[in-house]
Amino acid sequence: MRSHNRNYSAARTRERLARGRSRQQPQGLGFAGQLLGGCALVAIVGWNIAPQAQALWTRSTTSPEKIAQIETSVYYSGCNEVRAAGAAPLYRGEPGYRQGMDGDGDGVACEPWRGY
Repeated sequence: MRSHNRNYSAARTRERLARGRSRQQPQGLGFAGQLLGGCALVAIVGWNIAPQAQALWTRSTTSPEKIAQIETSVYYSGCNEVRAAGAAPLYRGEPGYRQGMDGDGDGVACEPWRGY
């Protein structure tokens, strides 16, 4: 009789453990994973907006006359020449920028066309 009770309780213990494992929630990334993911997101966003932020800072801290002087200090005949010189894209306030090369008027000339 004793061996029967021992086997019965061992079987019940295994059953309870199996049920307990199936109820466990999968573990997420944890704090360190979330922190690294957040840092990566901030780095990507910062990398993408840095040129626009720099151009905005230049425009806001420089007089319009000085900006016109800077923009006309270099002349490119078109975007192909800008790309060949390795200067594309050009932002408003940078040498070589002119509105004729900024097709959509957003302050960025000779920007890459993404096709969408």
